[in-house]
Amino acid sequence: MSGAWIREPRHVWDRARSATRRLMSAWGPEGGDAVLYGIAALFALMTGLLSGIVGYRLWGWLALGPYACAALVSAYVGRRRTRGASTTGTRPSWGPARVWVLLLVLVGATLLPLSAEVALRNDGPAALHVQPEVVVIAQAGNRLAHGKDPYHTTVQHGAVQSAVRGEPTYESFFPYLPLMAAFGLPHVGKGPVRVTDTRLLFSIVTLLVVGAALLTSRAPRNRKMRVLQFLTVLPSAALPLATGGDDMPIVAFLLLAMVLAQRRRPGWSGIVLGIVTAMKFTAWPLAALALFAARDREGRRAPGRMLLGMVVVAGPIVAPFVVPNARAFFDNVILFPLGLSGVPSPAASNLPGHVIVTALPWLHTALPVVVALVGGIVLARRLWRRPPGTVAEVVTLAGWVMLVAIAFAPATRVGYLLYPTDFFAWGWMFSASERTEGVEGTEGIEGTEPGVGSDLVASSEHPELAQRTSV
Repeated sequence: MSGAWIREPRHVWDRARSATRRLMSAWGPEGGDAVLYGIAALFALMTGLLSGIVGYRLWGWLALGPYACAALVSAYVGRRRTRGASTTGTRPSWGPARVWVLLLVLVGATLLPLSAEVALRNDGPAALHVQPEVVVIAQAGNRLAHGKDPYHTTVQHGAVQSAVRGEPTYESFFPYLPLMAAFGLPHVGKGPVRVTDTRLLFSIVTLLVVGAALLTSRAPRNRKMRVLQFLTVLPSAALPLATGGDDMPIVAFLLLAMVLAQRRRPGWSGIVLGIVTAMKFTAWPLAALALFAARDREGRRAPGRMLLGMVVVAGPIVAPFVVPNARAFFDNVILFPLGLSGVPSPAASNLPGHVIVTALPWLHTALPVVVALVGGIVLARRLWRRPPGTVAEVVTLAGWVMLVAIAFAPATRVGYLLYPTDFFAWGWMFSASERTEGVEGTEGIEGTEPGVGSDLVASSEHPELAQRTSV
């Protein structure tokens, strides 16, 4: 009896996994869309039911319908096109239905919740519909516009100095690099919050930069479409854009920089990396590893040219804020985000690092040091023995670095997992164009694969076809 009880759930799981795999392989790209939108709908439902943050719950309920409808429409279109292909013997790899579904989800799951959150912040209890980072960046932009240093708060002998009256202590810190304050400049105006909210500028910049990056990329169109979903409509983008959003311009600029690096424009890639590294330290791991993929037009390594671009842009932006008051800069940008300033941070998701230091407070300082040392040794050994030589290898390695750092940081947000998630997706996208590099017509290869997972089959059974498969 017990054995049957155990086998039955396993049988159900195997059938579900088999059905998912069949859907994603046999129903083409739309089948992959159906699975991703279905998972997104489940995530939105769980967020609406279980999240303790009002803004997250609102996003979950608003996004649930668009995701569910997109999953159903994608499954229907994929199934119908598959039946048509069985009759004609050919199946186009691209269809306008995918674009229309993406646009509908962009409006329903990203832009509509963003508009609702901004409107509720303007007309209702403001603190319930905005994340602290939005307020902090707006305050920094206001100080910057009036010629004041955004890094005004320090910690001396365990006491916070120059805290903002009437605000939570953690909102007195500006845990970003100087250029991030530029996103708070619209708040300086006297217009209503529905116009000056920092999230609006985050979203506009993200969409424009992502669009420029994907239009410039040589990756197959289907793979670019998948990355576009991760960066605009899936929960990895829709939720942060609606509630906080400061990480989305970071990943957008990083993607543009990596596209330029793959197109062998190390100077321009370095300039873009200089912009993003002057915004937030979360951009630095990929920026450092990107030097391994720097190549000039002839294919020669050109890390110096990329590094020069970074320094020329980031140096003049960061240096004027570090030199006059290095102590405040260090307290705001390094100690506070790492949870080492003695001030509780709202970025405290129940990831392994936070759970460990909560159970064992005496490890609060030691844990990040140990993780940094061990991780640094492992990374250095990996770079020495097998340095990444392509953009795909660089972004994939950066994904693992970010995953470990986020998991074991004492104070972090689960939302930061969008970095490794996006990096892994980019690695998958870049690998397709790198496999076909040098083949005539590779720029803009469409591919004719049946769906997700087919590239793995092609690469193992028919290596000559692996170059032309994409999802």
